[in-house]
Amino acid sequence: MHQQLVVLPLGLLATAVAFDAIGFVTHDGRLAFASYLMIVVAVVTGLAASAFGLIDYLAIPRGTRAKRVALLHGSGNLVMLLLFTGSSLLRAGSPDYMPRPTSFVLALVALVIAAGTGWLGGELVGRLGIGVDDDAGLDAPARLTTGISVPRGPR
Repeated sequence: MHQQLVVLPLGLLATAVAFDAIGFVTHDGRLAFASYLMIVVAVVTGLAASAFGLIDYLAIPRGTRAKRVALLHGSGNLVMLLLFTGSSLLRAGSPDYMPRPTSFVLALVALVIAAGTGWLGGELVGRLGIGVDDDAGLDAPARLTTGISVPRGPR
């Protein structure tokens, strides 16, 4: 579930920063307000995604590279969500929700962190097989499962 849920908040956050940048140039308050709403929705959906990420994290055996990468991935995402939350709180009282320079910089830094943690998430799934069904394969039949599994070594 985690892999499916992260797409929405990441897309919203990247779009919010783009809207803010365009809003700065055009002085369009509608873009700033839309960006603010995207950030709020993204933080809420990001928290939902993190709950499933925590479930995946708890299933990873201790002492593995996957556990270390997952800890960095999750910690970075928590920092990223806190920075975006701070950005939205800083702009909540301004006219048209136009970001101040500080709130824009917070969002920009958070987006850079999101790029790094997204790469780590890809490493976890694609290279380390975390959250991938044990029976996954090019011709695996469709079925509804949680997808929460940990590689258990050679079969």
